[in-house]
Amino acid sequence: MDNDQQSKESTDRSDLVSEDGKNSKSVVCQCCGSKVLCPGMAVFAEKELFLPSMRTKSNRATEGSVDGDTLTAHWFVEDMYTFENVGFTKDVGRIKYLICADCEIGPIGWHCLDDKKSFYIAVERVNHA
Repeated sequence: MDNDQQSKESTDRSDLVSEDGKNSKSVVCQCCGSKVLCPGMAVFAEKELFLPSMRTKSNRATEGSVDGDTLTAHWFVEDMYTFENVGFTKDVGRIKYLICADCEIGPIGWHCLDDKKSFYIAVERVNHA
């Protein structure tokens, strides 16, 4: 990653993360604009997580491929009831992926069934308004 891209990401994040480390803007679905999190409800966290490529519900039925991305910038919440509008996939091993509950595009996030208090929304897979 070159310095221009790094400084752009830092600038983008400083616009999204408040002084107390929380989301300063609403987190919304990239596809339909549905609100996922209200401002101030999630903490910015850096954790390496693999998320399969974004798909619609109809495309997910043909899962078999494991193409996707390892992402490090996430919004972290401890309680699933913090979300305004999020759905969960069926278990994939010990993981449930988070999707938009309205348009069912995803995964936008990750939840491990071993840790009941860890829900992550990938910053790159959502918009901020």
